[in-house]
Amino acid sequence: MKPETEKFDKRSARDLLVGAGLRPTRQRLSLAELLFAKGDRHVSAELLHEEAERVNVSVSLATVYNTLHQFTQAGLLREVAVEGTKTYFDTNVSDHYHFYMEEDGKVVDIPDSLRVSELPKVPEGMEITRVDVVVRLRRKRQN
Repeated sequence: MKPETEKFDKRSARDLLVGAGLRPTRQRLSLAELLFAKGDRHVSAELLHEEAERVNVSVSLATVYNTLHQFTQAGLLREVAVEGTKTYFDTNVSDHYHFYMEEDGKVVDIPDSLRVSELPKVPEGMEITRVDVVVRLRRKRQN
C-alpha cells in the first residue's frame, strides 16, 4: 500500500500506520509524514532525525532508529545496507536496485534496465525473499 504523495498528511500517515498494523503514536505519525510526503526517497536515521529537528518534532535519534526498523518490519520501508554500519531506508518497497555514490553518501534507484537473471540454487527448505544489488560509484580519477 503506497501513500499518495500529493496530499500526504497526518490523516494519510494515520491510515498508513493503522493499515500496516502499527499504533499511530504522535512520533510515528510525525516521522511517517516526513518520510512519505516527499515521494520515493532514501534516508538515513541521522538525516530523518535532522529533518525532524528542523520542523520542531521532538524525537530522539534512538526513537528514529526504532521507528524506521518498525516501519521496515511492517513492510512500509525497505532497508538498504551499503556498508557495515551505514543503512538507508527506502520508501519504495518494490523490487529494484540501487547505486551508492561513495563520495556523497547518497543512494539512488537504478533505472529498470538492470535484470538479475541467474540466481544460485538455494538450500532445501529455503526460498529467496529478495535480491539486493548495490552498485558502488565514485567519480573518475583524473590522470
